[in-house]
Amino acid sequence: MTKEPSADSVVGCPAGRTSDSADFGSETVTSHHFGEEGAKLTYGSYLRLEQLLSAQVLESDPPAHDELLFITIHQVYELWFKQLLHEVDAATEAMFAGRLWWAKHLLKRVAVIEDVLIRQIAVLETMTPQDFLVFRELLSPASGFQSAQFRELEFASGAKDPTYIKRFRGLTEAEQERLARRLEAPGLWDGFVHAVSSSGLSAGTEEELLASLVVVARDRDKYGELWELAEALLDHDEAAALWRARHVTMVERQIGTKSGTGGSTGAPYLRSRLGLHYFPLLWELRSSL
Repeated sequence: MTKEPSADSVVGCPAGRTSDSADFGSETVTSHHFGEEGAKLTYGSYLRLEQLLSAQVLESDPPAHDELLFITIHQVYELWFKQLLHEVDAATEAMFAGRLWWAKHLLKRVAVIEDVLIRQIAVLETMTPQDFLVFRELLSPASGFQSAQFRELEFASGAKDPTYIKRFRGLTEAEQERLARRLEAPGLWDGFVHAVSSSGLSAGTEEELLASLVVVARDRDKYGELWELAEALLDHDEAAALWRARHVTMVERQIGTKSGTGGSTGAPYLRSRLGLHYFPLLWELRSSL
């Protein structure tokens, strides 16, 4: 009969043993303490919660109830933008390194995050126009147009607009430098073109590249990984387009045709950007199949 382990023993460790390691045959496995005893790192300190939760500073006095929601939503957006830039940069590097499977994985994550950003707009729409107007004037001339990270994401995705830096004076010196670097740095499309070229297909001109993409689309047995990568890029492009469409509808619902707090025309300006595509050649490809 097999003897049951004693109550003062640990799985794999003899009773009374005080070491953090346990012998399994000829191997020694070191365990980690995940309890709070003697802990130097806590949930709050790791996430810097004291700093994070003190960053929602209202402009309204007395405090407007919905201003906290407005600030929180936009701060969360900026956190997700930071994550998206992290993933987009890594995906670009992966394509240049020939790690197409890793680039596809990261781009899948990008699309999932962007789905969250789209659905997050519904939370902001729980704020009525009347409640927004209580504090909206206090925001001027601040505007979402000033989001350097959002513009970085557009630049990294291929929609590079050098006039943005010149047009807008609200950018800090550090933001201007970041955007200038983005204009010069290779982005997702550059990485994809490199991947197509590395597969032995022509990509010297736009016409050659389109012809090569037709070959990829028609021979997925041979170029399946490239095709899936192209589709992952298109998922990102489509998600960004859906976000812009959802965003302008929300703006129209909140402020109608009023000008933006930053001085833009508001919804009409946003509607003018609905036709933007990061990767127009991937959309054009559909007409060539």
